[in-house]
Amino acid sequence: MTDASTSPDRLDAVRPAVLHVTKGHGTQNDFVLVDDRSGALDLTPDLVRALTDRHAGIGGDGVIRVVASTELPEGAAVLAADPAARWFMDYRNADGSIAEMCGNGARVFAAYLDRLGLWDPAGGELVVGTRAGVRRVRQVSAPAGQDAAWFAVDMGAWHLPGGEAAVTAGFDAEVTVRGLADARPALGVDVGNPHAVLALAGLAELAAADLTHAPEVMPTPPHGANVELVVPLGESTEPDGTLVGQVRMRVHERGVGETRSCGTGACAAALAVRTWAGVGAPDVWLVAVPGGTVRVSMLGDGHVELAGPAVLVAEVDVDVRALTA
Repeated sequence: MTDASTSPDRLDAVRPAVLHVTKGHGTQNDFVLVDDRSGALDLTPDLVRALTDRHAGIGGDGVIRVVASTELPEGAAVLAADPAARWFMDYRNADGSIAEMCGNGARVFAAYLDRLGLWDPAGGELVVGTRAGVRRVRQVSAPAGQDAAWFAVDMGAWHLPGGEAAVTAGFDAEVTVRGLADARPALGVDVGNPHAVLALAGLAELAAADLTHAPEVMPTPPHGANVELVVPLGESTEPDGTLVGQVRMRVHERGVGETRSCGTGACAAALAVRTWAGVGAPDVWLVAVPGGTVRVSMLGDGHVELAGPAVLVAEVDVDVRALTA
């Protein structure tokens, strides 16, 4: 989740006295969800910050608004790309900034549309409009022993901003993390938003990192970057013969801080470790985050897919006047 340029507010936007919201999460990356399909809500940065405040509000890593693609300027581009992208995932970071994309949020968005009766998973994939382009979501079988519904999101094309030089060197940036000695080499990965991934020597270093402060990335990315700290945990072979890599990760998200999970970050982590591993590396990765585990798969068309659970936990009527007092 990263900042994008702010869109103009609608002239006819309103601020209701009572706002009905839903609380949901994907591997404990949590969100306040708002049904504003007509685009009438005045969703200001102040309101987003108030809703996501964990002491005086509902609490969350961000706000996800359901709005018809026809009601946002950004919706024109996704409708041109695919007229089926009827619903737009308008995502805001907890600090009120607008974001391009959120992989965990896309799964929770799909579960929310299902609850609202705006999408039936049995009827086929959901086509979602986002500021990173069109995203496609489908419901998939959950792993054995998991009760929550699982959804898979085609996260689109990915690339390494540093190109072949970064692949050869293994890095194209340096990151300084409080609690860790010295600046560490990191690989830039773009999954519709920017990431810097650095490998650590082991789980002790991962635990020692202090992510209450934003890591320093050099050279400084023009629009900032999420930072993923990863520990590769080896590979295993599934009963069907599929080679699966395993990674443990922590993440600092710009505009939020450390979160329990990050979908685009999990994709970036898997892609970085796969790049470092070289020829013969797995195309499927299990990424363990503090909030659970997600599955990242490389698709044949140069896209990457993120699969994991989505849980809706509460319906809340918010007194907006008290919230913003």
